[in-house]
Amino acid sequence: MTTQTERKPVSPQSGMVLVTALLLLIVVTLLAVGMFRSFGLDEKIAGNVREKQRALSAAETAEQFAEYWLANGNGGTGVPCTAFVVSTVGQVCSNVLTTPTQVPWAAGVTYIPAVGTNTMNITTTGPTYYAGTPTFYISFLGAAGNGLGNIYQIDAAGYGGSADTVAVVEATYIVQQSTSCLSCTQ
Repeated sequence: MTTQTERKPVSPQSGMVLVTALLLLIVVTLLAVGMFRSFGLDEKIAGNVREKQRALSAAETAEQFAEYWLANGNGGTGVPCTAFVVSTVGQVCSNVLTTPTQVPWAAGVTYIPAVGTNTMNITTTGPTYYAGTPTFYISFLGAAGNGLGNIYQIDAAGYGGSADTVAVVEATYIVQQSTSCLSCTQ
């Protein structure tokens, strides 16, 4: 005796669950890929902001040292600057830096910031890697209008972790002489 099995007719809804599941899987996969790409972009932005801040901090440190150096009576009318000198010597230039935003400059002062009794690790290796040493350039602009001092322009440049990350800051600084009468009563 042979038995025959009856086949049920195929309904139009068969396989719809499979198609719906595949479509949902594609949508979830696209969302996941988009999130991973977004996370990578956020990390790049954060890294760029960090490098920008490192470069700006190095440039501001060099500028502040130049102001300190001038305030300690090291000014003058300057000399023509054609090369770099070290920060312990310093120099005031009689020629103005014509293109301060194009670095590296041909002349100026290289500055290695001091931290306590040690100096910062401005090297090309190690955890505090900088692409270059901060520099500053002091230009003599002339005598102050009141005749009691001199006006200087200070340009400073600092680098981040790569040579492409550079910050340039500029300040105008006046060093004035003042006198006061210690024996006078008011």
